[in-house]
Amino acid sequence: MLHELTPTRRTLHGHWSRDLAPVLTIDPGDTVRMSCLDAMWVVGRPGAWPWARFEPRVSPLDDGHALTGPVYVRGARPGQMLEVRIGAVVPGDWAWTYSGPPDEVARAVGLGGAPYAPRWEVDPAAMVATDPKGRRVPLRPFMGVMGVAPDEPGVHSTTPPRKWGGNMDCKELVAGSTLYLPVGVEGALFSAGDGHGAQGDGEVCGNAIEIPVTRLDLTFGLRDDLPAAGPLARTEDPKAWVTFGFDADLNVACRSALSAMLDLTEHLHGVSRQEAIVLASVAADLRITQIVNRSQGVHCVLRDDAVEWA
Repeated sequence: MLHELTPTRRTLHGHWSRDLAPVLTIDPGDTVRMSCLDAMWVVGRPGAWPWARFEPRVSPLDDGHALTGPVYVRGARPGQMLEVRIGAVVPGDWAWTYSGPPDEVARAVGLGGAPYAPRWEVDPAAMVATDPKGRRVPLRPFMGVMGVAPDEPGVHSTTPPRKWGGNMDCKELVAGSTLYLPVGVEGALFSAGDGHGAQGDGEVCGNAIEIPVTRLDLTFGLRDDLPAAGPLARTEDPKAWVTFGFDADLNVACRSALSAMLDLTEHLHGVSRQEAIVLASVAADLRITQIVNRSQGVHCVLRDDAVEWA
């Protein structure tokens, strides 16, 4: 069954909480077609600053990314993985990127002074964005935020990624990929937002090409046969498995992503952990997902064609 969600006061929120009421209830196998505001809740094409933003918003509950949801998946329970198959991701026709005021990363590379915030003209048909000086970037759109409600009580910021997903900012999660998220609460309570037209690994100024998304198709399922310590992903081009690590310390995030890949390799291929780390050392890639969201991200990629399994 196909369901549709559009951004309204009922369907938008700017925080994570297990207490948010679901705006849609679906069955495994159903598809949800969403449209999403950009991360800053901008309404319409931005002109002169300040930009028109969605109202009403309630602080601090709406201080984070504009998220559409939550979606309740019948039968989802803690200990399972929520399967999110990513279909179409269609960008709007405008975008922005913002750098400044200088944060820790910016200061470390010698930046200071006034912010720089180019707006992009986006051609969704040609899949290209053009900045004010005519520089063009090919688009490979994905959602910066996809996640489920944490099992901890309270209101949680959308900024740092967690074991439940959220602001992962992983550019591998394009159309055709599948994301697996550990279920924290009954029904999972899935939400998405923060469309990115294109992004480099690292997201070094804190933003990507930040877009509204006019169509996001997600098909949901449940898995009982995958390790559930944190998010996993399956990409199609190239065919690969992806594991994630998040921590304020980038070294810890690296080790978490690696450990998750070793768990997955042992599980899928029946090898010992010593064999798994040798194969990871010669065939897997550790990549910096982002370094700007308080909890930094690393993803480990193991392509199917990197090892010919006996």
